[in-house]
Amino acid sequence: MIDQNNNLVQQMSLAQGLLGKGRFAEALASLPADVVASDPSRGDYLYLRAVCFRYLKQYDKAIETLSELKKTTPEFGRAYQEEGHVYRAVGKLENAVLAYQRASQYNPALEASWRAQAGVLQKLGHIQQAEQAIGQADRLKGLPKHLLAVTNFMHEGKIFKAEEICRQYLKVNPTDTEGMRLLAEIGTQLGILDDAEFLLESAIEFDPDNIQLRLDYIKVLRKRQKFAAALKEAKSLFELDPDNVLFLSQLAVEEMQAGDYESALAHFDKVLEQRPNDVPTLTSFGHALKTFGQQEKAIAAYRKAFGLRPDHGEAYYALANLKTYEFSDKELVHMEERTETGDLSHKDRVHFNFALGKAHEDRGNFQKSFNYYKSGNELKRAQARYTSKVMREEREAQMRECTSDMFAKQGGCHSADPIFILGLPRAGSTLLEQIIASHSLVDGTLELPNILSLSHKLRGRDRTGPHARYPKVLNELTHEQLREFGEQFIEETQIHRQDAPFFIDKMPNNFRHIGLIHLMLPNAKIIDARRHPMACCFSGFKQLFAEGQEFTYGLTEIGSYYRDYVELMDHWDEVLPGKILRVQYEDVVADTETQVRRILEYLGLPFEESCVEFHKTKRSVRTASSEQVRQPIFKTGLEQWRNFEPWLDPLKEALGPVLDRYPIT
Repeated sequence: MIDQNNNLVQQMSLAQGLLGKGRFAEALASLPADVVASDPSRGDYLYLRAVCFRYLKQYDKAIETLSELKKTTPEFGRAYQEEGHVYRAVGKLENAVLAYQRASQYNPALEASWRAQAGVLQKLGHIQQAEQAIGQADRLKGLPKHLLAVTNFMHEGKIFKAEEICRQYLKVNPTDTEGMRLLAEIGTQLGILDDAEFLLESAIEFDPDNIQLRLDYIKVLRKRQKFAAALKEAKSLFELDPDNVLFLSQLAVEEMQAGDYESALAHFDKVLEQRPNDVPTLTSFGHALKTFGQQEKAIAAYRKAFGLRPDHGEAYYALANLKTYEFSDKELVHMEERTETGDLSHKDRVHFNFALGKAHEDRGNFQKSFNYYKSGNELKRAQARYTSKVMREEREAQMRECTSDMFAKQGGCHSADPIFILGLPRAGSTLLEQIIASHSLVDGTLELPNILSLSHKLRGRDRTGPHARYPKVLNELTHEQLREFGEQFIEETQIHRQDAPFFIDKMPNNFRHIGLIHLMLPNAKIIDARRHPMACCFSGFKQLFAEGQEFTYGLTEIGSYYRDYVELMDHWDEVLPGKILRVQYEDVVADTETQVRRILEYLGLPFEESCVEFHKTKRSVRTASSEQVRQPIFKTGLEQWRNFEPWLDPLKEALGPVLDRYPIT
């Protein structure tokens, strides 16, 4: 594969040289069509073939090649830029504008797209829009070439190349705030949020009036779930200019994240008074209403959003994600018609496919439903960086390093406050959280990122493979370090608590870090939320997650992930006997009170009837199950996967021996 990739790079270098000399036919001849679909250089290779076709005036072949390219790399900005050049060459100016706009959307650093877009807009008589495009092009032209290259690589998914160039630039220009901002954005994409936060704090010290820096800083604080700090920054921006709608909208978002829904909704109302037809604000307003439990008003906001912008897939999917909404015949027809057109953005196409999957499932059209779910997942998987190999290596490393001998050492913070609910998404963790948080002595919080963030920090630069520091480093930590980690966790999560003595962290992916959790918080309680593998995996396959959980975007991928999860949990049971309480979702549905009593006994809490009547609890729920846990338990959802069984053989094969624990009857 390495030799093949090197050969492709050489072919592209030769073709670029020939293109520069105007020898277009020879350039095309040096780029044969048979490129391996999985080759990492395939996108650039197809792009060069399309350029050759355009210069040779073989426009149909250029469009055909670009269509193939966009299927595998759907947000490759230069593909849309080249499409714009082709449409401009054949006189299809409206199509050219749309293509250039998509190019600029997916890669804002494409100066040529902004300039070409401006030229076409002028020809079409859209003078004001043309001037705005020219302004963007001029701004890019003024950027240092290194930072322009960084931005290009970032938007083409070449994140490590972007990081390398940005770090080199900052060695020479250590106080360049745009360079610091870009490196912070790279850190955010890689999940290194503490570094991103530090970079932005430093950049703001150098340039306190830079609004983009401050907006990026708020975003990172929110991702780190430092909601109070993010809200403080948003208020500071708002106070600078209370009439600025952007600042008011930002304030509303941060109030929502901080749990102040009344203020957030009031401020969203003010934004909509000034911009009643602003589609993104209407959609965010709907999300806030949904989280606050005002479902009917949320539905009205979403429907107004897609009424104003019929291709706004996010609003349609938001309705589907309520789990309780049923689309009308008219809405269904509209969504199907939109997915058949070629002018949807990649994001909207994803949203429409997942929404249509839910709509047809509700109507009993299971094969059609599955086809839409499958299409949505394929679109998402085209963007994903997840591979089953990385998860398998991580699982093997945890099992190799986290032994009984390691846990024999005593240390950590002895607080018994945290209750960790973990497992896989769609396994019933939100239901368990709602049950336990209904107890008077327990606060429900969020899917807290603190454990994942600490594991990232311990991991360092080498994340996988033989040189990975984590989890090997766990054997090297001192009692004092472990105690500090535990105390830091308690301190950092305090903001999410009210005044109860115990609180819940329901980040599902924490199952990969139970060793770290036990070392730093040996008295914490851990509950493994488990569900039948077919039901859990297919429910995850149907779900479009806001971010992360990339392993769900394929039946083989999610089946393999579930299998690794079970094997790792078996290991934790072996080296930490009696530490983890396993709660089977099907058992909770079959006999809720018995399971509630079992859970409370494990937690050392007295029985309270409110835990059985969890659906009456008034609290904000932010996950995909928010509306379901506000209702009594129904058994009808237990085996919905069976409606799709004819198409689930890849999932069964990936699960392998795990299915033997749950025989299919």
